Amino acid sequence: MSTPVGPYTPIVRAGDFLVVSGQLGLRDGQMVAGGVAEETAQAIANLSELLVGEGASLSDVVKTTVFLRHMRDFEIMNEHYVAGFGDHRPARSAFAVSELPRVALVEIEAWAWSPLNR
Repeated sequence: MSTPVGPYTPIVRAGDFLVVSGQLGLRDGQMVAGGVAEETAQAIANLSELLVGEGASLSDVVKTTVFLRHMRDFEIMNEHYVAGFGDHRPARSAFAVSELPRVALVEIEAWAWSPLNR
């Protein structure tokens, strides 16, 4: 699991929800090479790893927010987002921001429904 890049908790339980902080395309503490496609795939892999650690999965995600450095990357991000989530389609917002930590091109945060009494 990646070490947070700031003073926050990567995943927090709030009742029956798991709130996952924004994930970058970091692997072993380094940004993956290759651009928005690879960063999107790695960010989703990082989300998945955090959820699995709490007994949940990507199929439990009900809402994501995608932050993009450039809206011109929207279609590429979408392709890799769909590859990562498969047929599951959580609610989603996506918008461009002026900058992201570690000069990232994409960051993805998520909320997952994961009842304590499964």
